[in-house]
Amino acid sequence: MTSPRRGRVPQRRIAETVAAELRDHILSDDNYRLPTQDQLVKDFGVSYPSIREALRILETEGLVTVRRGNVGGAEVHRPDEFSAAYHLGLSLQGARVTLRDLAAGLQMLEPMCAAECARREDRLEVVVPVLEAAIESSAQVVGDGVAFTQTAREFHDLVVSFTPNVTIRYAVSSYVALWSAQEEAWAEALTRRGEYPAEEDANEAVRAHQRILGEIAAGRADEAERLARIHLAATQTLVLERFGDSVVNASAALERNAIRAGRRSRM
Repeated sequence: MTSPRRGRVPQRRIAETVAAELRDHILSDDNYRLPTQDQLVKDFGVSYPSIREALRILETEGLVTVRRGNVGGAEVHRPDEFSAAYHLGLSLQGARVTLRDLAAGLQMLEPMCAAECARREDRLEVVVPVLEAAIESSAQVVGDGVAFTQTAREFHDLVVSFTPNVTIRYAVSSYVALWSAQEEAWAEALTRRGEYPAEEDANEAVRAHQRILGEIAAGRADEAERLARIHLAATQTLVLERFGDSVVNASAALERNAIRAGRRSRM
């Protein structure tokens, strides 16, 4: 009998142990910086192949980006709602979930976030000014279909982001990010064809956001939720008429996140 090969399995186990410890550091320390490979070899007392395998594990999880070459190194990425949206999107795409199904899920979940914003005691100081600014930004680009869709979707992102419960916020933000990516892709497609809806539809969306904001400011949670659900259904219909049977596209959400990150870095 031949002896079983022993090299790869122990190295993989060592790499998983190293990756687990580094993962804990990344997730528990907002300011954690990954040491050099030389330092990691010294700290863990393992081989370079084991360290490289550990970094590959973390890279596939989206927690690090390994730069190779003369300016090599590894950059840490703490997970957020957008990375969660991408991984969730992969699952939905793999299951062939349609935009119609995603829209129905959002109908159940997103309006609850508007209600939770209205219940916040600090809403007038924290929530309302930011939502007002978002509405004003969208009103200024009503004539530009792509820009309007992007800025109007920011209002929805923000409403969810102000939801106090962290678990709900991350879960719903993931679904909203996925839908926003699909809606922005829809806007780009229709704009290229000269078929984007009339400006009056955009103006009505602005007015709907203003009405929702009014209920949030007044602390009327039930009415804020009701108006948010009506508005969401109306805007979803525009996309679903053409693309309702399309499958959720996780890559679109990833691309949107990259574009937004680029915008934030220039601010």
